Amino acid sequence: MESKNKLTKKDYTITTLRSYILQNSFNYTDYQGVGYLNSILPALKKMYKDDPEKLKEVAKANLEFYNTNPHTIPFITSLQLAMYDDGQSIENARSIKMALMGPLSGIGDSLAQFGLAPLFSTIFAGLALSGLAFAPVGFWLAICLSLLAVKLLMGHLGYKLGTEAIKILSSKIGEISEAANIVGVTVISALATKYVKASLAVQYVAEETVNGVTSEKIIRMQEVLDKIMPNLLPVVTTIIVFYLLKKKKWNTYKLLGLLFSVGILFSTLGIIK
Repeated sequence: MESKNKLTKKDYTITTLRSYILQNSFNYTDYQGVGYLNSILPALKKMYKDDPEKLKEVAKANLEFYNTNPHTIPFITSLQLAMYDDGQSIENARSIKMALMGPLSGIGDSLAQFGLAPLFSTIFAGLALSGLAFAPVGFWLAICLSLLAVKLLMGHLGYKLGTEAIKILSSKIGEISEAANIVGVTVISALATKYVKASLAVQYVAEETVNGVTSEKIIRMQEVLDKIMPNLLPVVTTIIVFYLLKKKKWNTYKLLGLLFSVGILFSTLGIIK
């Protein structure tokens, strides 16, 4: 494909800084979707200023569910913009974007919540106990500056990877995109089996005779189902929710209403727990 290369380092830096308002439009329909589009919108307008229809198409493609760590998202936005600027397809860029959502969530959460925050808390709490009045402000400044450095570094890495590696691997970008898509689906599937809770409460009592002695044994249907196919109900629930979201265009509130209603009804009837 023909490379456009309309973006400069300044455009990537502006996009990185715009990620500070990523959470301002957070909602329970598409989570960070609106904020993500808002972050990259000035760069998109610059790239497609002569093609309004293409701008609408790309903008609409990015107005979707997204949820990752706000401090590492500049890596994703820079990489995706570099792919657009290189002339890559919307679907290829989307596959990379979705595949990076899960891994960078874990990296960002670990770095910010379990790395920087405890580190600076320990340092400045000790200074505060020693009577240094500047300690609380020092903690705030240290956190803000370190997270700014993380954002800028992530944005720069995404830009470098996007502008350099894509040109080298342009002939393989379709295969890379497909592999990223597989990784993304694998991550989502693993999360579904771990965090979606659905189990049968149905059980019955059966008589069992051993050496002429008859005793009662409780047969739990969930245990039987787990022996046949573990985590089947969470997977089925996830597939149904995905179908309603993707094919029937349900919003989050309709889905929550359905899940609450079905959960309460089936729980009352003793079908699930």
